[in-house]
Amino acid sequence: MTSLTQPPSVELPPVERLRPGLWSIPVPLPSAGLRHVFVYLFEADNGGYIVDAGWDTEEAYDALSAGLALAGYQVSDIRGVLATHMHHDHYGLADRVRTESGAWVALHPADAAALRFFTSEPADLVAGMNRLLVRGGVPAADIAKMTAALPPGSAGAKPALPDVLIEDGDRPDVPGWDLRAIWTPGHSPGHLCFWEPAHRLLLAGDHVLPRITPNIPFAAAESADPLGDFLRSLDKVEQYPADEVLPAHEFRIPDLSRRLAELRAHHEQRFREIVTAIRGGAVTAWEICQRMTWSRPWHEVEGFMKRAALAEGMAHLRALQKRGVLRELDGEPPTWQLVGE
Repeated sequence: MTSLTQPPSVELPPVERLRPGLWSIPVPLPSAGLRHVFVYLFEADNGGYIVDAGWDTEEAYDALSAGLALAGYQVSDIRGVLATHMHHDHYGLADRVRTESGAWVALHPADAAALRFFTSEPADLVAGMNRLLVRGGVPAADIAKMTAALPPGSAGAKPALPDVLIEDGDRPDVPGWDLRAIWTPGHSPGHLCFWEPAHRLLLAGDHVLPRITPNIPFAAAESADPLGDFLRSLDKVEQYPADEVLPAHEFRIPDLSRRLAELRAHHEQRFREIVTAIRGGAVTAWEICQRMTWSRPWHEVEGFMKRAALAEGMAHLRALQKRGVLRELDGEPPTWQLVGE
């Protein structure tokens, strides 16, 4: 489970007791990409506390229940849910756990605020999501294809809001444990990691993953720089002397500094690709993204994954703008050029 060369697998890893009173429970995801999310269970005298909860499906709920049972718990024994962030695979089952157990659900205020966007009417949600595509210069035919590919009901779910807001540096109420919240924005505006000092463990959510890089989406506000926030947050977690990193996906990481260096190098390579693309004549985000390196050729990226790729490319453009490398020129759609060229 700790091998940096471990390949992705269709099989779920086992439920494991990682340290005295700390368990990892793999919970399956309903996608063809990542196979599972890890739910981490902390034992306490008054019950259990979990970091993340899994996607809200029956398969996920059954796996969570079975994993808790191996550790000697039921869902009704859970007293708190610490969500690293608001995404479905982490936050989705939190409300069902709360309903069955009376547990409190905690989230960073920035993600709690972002959740309110998803309480809009479905048509307004889709329109809001498509504004990013228009700004990126996506042709109308491709916007139609990506809209048709949205999962059924994805724009109609009404997320439940948290009971507890956790700020940077807070110590959540988990009896017998001295967890500390670390605000690490980027993958989401309110992403949280948790530091566990007794065993020198970093629970990293999606901030640091062992094999893939987390998607960093674009934010429309001109002051926003989500990729810059993410890179600064990498520096932030490097201050913690972790003996092991417990990520939300894939497998555990024994060397935090090495993985952080790899993540930084990945994004610097992306920046170089953007500069090359613009010098080669690409001017809109859509054109630039087609010349960037992705996990598969651009023409094979489809549906929601193409939305995510465009959003990440736009986050890179914004970061280079903040660095003074690029400028964004007004237009429909906006175009990009190198400063000084």
